[in-house]
Amino acid sequence: MECNKTNFGQEHKREMRAVQDSMDVLSGKWKIPIISSICYYNKRRFSDILNDIDGISNRMLSKELKELEINQLIKRTVLETQPITVEYQLTDHGLTLRTIINNLTDWGVEHRKVIVGKPL
Repeated sequence: MECNKTNFGQEHKREMRAVQDSMDVLSGKWKIPIISSICYYNKRRFSDILNDIDGISNRMLSKELKELEINQLIKRTVLETQPITVEYQLTDHGLTLRTIINNLTDWGVEHRKVIVGKPL
């Protein structure tokens, strides 16, 4: 993309705002692992996500799931079972993160090789 110096500064600010918006939605220790868990299995129950992510508490998982739902990245479905079952899945908008999650996974594997010298 070609731009003059005036447009370059404006374009750079727009791109930086977009990065900040993304980080505001995805930041923190838990959101990417939660999205990854749901993405990998397509649908996950609360207890399944809790078991997938080492170190997360019930309270924190609940808080993060609510934030992801507010940002329209996941959908919460209450099933009429005894006891009641709640499933989480990515929305169509959330599914757009699948490529990013896959790229982060690939980068993480390569980074581990560089730093440690061997894959997981």
